[in-house]
Amino acid sequence: MVIKHRIIFTFLSLAFFFFIVFLKAFIVQVYDRAELIEKSKKQIFRESKVFSHRGNIYDRNGSPLAINVQTYSIFTIPKNVKGGNENYRKLGRIVPELGAAKILSTIKNREKYTWIARKISLTDKQVDAISELSKNGGIYIEPVPQRIYPNRELMSQVLGFVGVDNMGLAGAEYQFDDRLRGRPSIIRYYLDAKGRPIKTEGPAVTSNAEDIYLSLDKELQAVAEKYLKEAVLETGSKIGGIGIIDPANGEILAVANYPSFDANTLSLSRPENRKLSFVVDPIEPGSIFKILTVASALENKVATPTTNYYCEQGRFLVDNHYISEAETTKKYEWLSVKEIIEHSSNIGTTKIAFDLTFPKLNETLIGLNIGQKTGIGIPGESRGIFAHKQNVSPLALSNLSFGQGVATTGIQILSAYAAIANGGNYITPTIVKRAKEAIRTRRVFSYKTAKELTDMLVGAVEQGTGSNAMIPYFKIAGKTGTAQRPDTAGGYSGYIPGFIGFPVNVNKKFVIYVYLDNPQTSSYYGNTLAAPVFKKVAQYILYNNKEIKALATADRKENIREQQNFDTIKTQQSATRLFDKKIVPNLLGLDRAAIRRIIERYGYKIVERGIGVVTSQMPDPQTQYEENSVINIRYSPPEYE
Repeated sequence: MVIKHRIIFTFLSLAFFFFIVFLKAFIVQVYDRAELIEKSKKQIFRESKVFSHRGNIYDRNGSPLAINVQTYSIFTIPKNVKGGNENYRKLGRIVPELGAAKILSTIKNREKYTWIARKISLTDKQVDAISELSKNGGIYIEPVPQRIYPNRELMSQVLGFVGVDNMGLAGAEYQFDDRLRGRPSIIRYYLDAKGRPIKTEGPAVTSNAEDIYLSLDKELQAVAEKYLKEAVLETGSKIGGIGIIDPANGEILAVANYPSFDANTLSLSRPENRKLSFVVDPIEPGSIFKILTVASALENKVATPTTNYYCEQGRFLVDNHYISEAETTKKYEWLSVKEIIEHSSNIGTTKIAFDLTFPKLNETLIGLNIGQKTGIGIPGESRGIFAHKQNVSPLALSNLSFGQGVATTGIQILSAYAAIANGGNYITPTIVKRAKEAIRTRRVFSYKTAKELTDMLVGAVEQGTGSNAMIPYFKIAGKTGTAQRPDTAGGYSGYIPGFIGFPVNVNKKFVIYVYLDNPQTSSYYGNTLAAPVFKKVAQYILYNNKEIKALATADRKENIREQQNFDTIKTQQSATRLFDKKIVPNLLGLDRAAIRRIIERYGYKIVERGIGVVTSQMPDPQTQYEENSVINIRYSPPEYE
């Protein structure tokens, strides 16, 4: 009996033992199979994502803005190094700037993966020597492309920058990071029993990164930044901003703030200078906003350009607060809507808004993306500060009508004025080149309204507050603004003068918006400080677009006198002057095309040298001309002061 019990016990024990074994085998082979396979893989090999060279960024004309240069990174796994510290000393001799002492300090008490240097420039000889040294194990070198910005500060706030791993961290580099980086290739590293890489496998790293072409023009950007910087430094402003848009397609041609930074030396820059404040930081627009109030009134047929409003002799009581004119000495009485814009009357604009009512004005502002992101494609874009409520108090409506109590970004105002310049269509702004079929428009004003607004803005420059933006031979539509600057105490301290405008009688329109934040000058008006910047940049564009033409009927001497006052671009393209064939003509300031037309019309014998516009001639102008004699002229590039 005892023996029988022992046999049964032994059998059950063995059965239980084998059951446990088979159960464990089932768990390992079936239940935990996937997890154990993954764990095994981690012990046997590692996977690494490898990106091809990052795509380049170019301007609209193909000029490089962000490119790659070859650098190298060196890392080590100290426990795998054969020969101890001697190999590190050899590395220090190969790359003296690293130094053996610094390398040994870096790896002290480290056994695993450790960076020795990242993104350093090496000669081919140094690379070969380090590659030979790596055969001893534990020291590795890998090529790493480094991002370079060849134009330094130029356009830096638009471009942004990348981190040490070449991932975009700001600006276009961040916005288009997926396209610029492309898809990674997976490289697998097989490890030996000590965790040392012994074999790699995987597809060859292919370049599937995209190049990006921005809508900005490098040369125009340089001009805009130059004049903006000069204005900021001359006025002692905290910051300045400028933006230029093509109203036909919404493409941004230039945009910048000053101070700026150089992404090549990022650590030396101040964080606040790295952002594109024109898009990121809202400011009160001031009187520049008035045209939007008038636009809504015209579109809603509440008023016409000739509708008259009584402007209360410069003092108007609203909700127990007095509204006055920006220039308190102005005591306007009756002004038409056109004159209200020309003289920038706060009281006149307030009365237009009261007739209009807030809901209708609000509807127009929604259509212009005021209080909303424009979708320009710059990271960190602000919506501005404007609540689209059902209604507001009379005082709030009054302030809103002339640009107080609302904060907008530069790009919002620039895009709104672009809708006026192009005949009434709102187009989402963009910093990348846009195919014609990709342009999406939304009509916000009728063509009639846009034309009436343009005429008013021309009057604001020619008869009103924007006289410093006038350019000979061109009709400039524009508006000044001198916004009060909010302070931390909830009041106002300082000013933000601005000017926005566009030429009317040109083949290719553009809109420029300039502002200066808190200038430290006795005069702080937009016409005094911002309009001259607009004028300088606009003149460059007009010359570059070959838009400059003298008036055909102008007297020759008057032409020359006006041309001397044309203080930024000294050129003239009129070939329609009437010449006395017995007198040597004055050819100074004419370009080659104009000279050709003169030769065809009058038959002068002219010998030409150089390129640009005529800067010297022999014989001198107004001297006796002998038939069949030769006039020698020399061209030089036009001057920019």
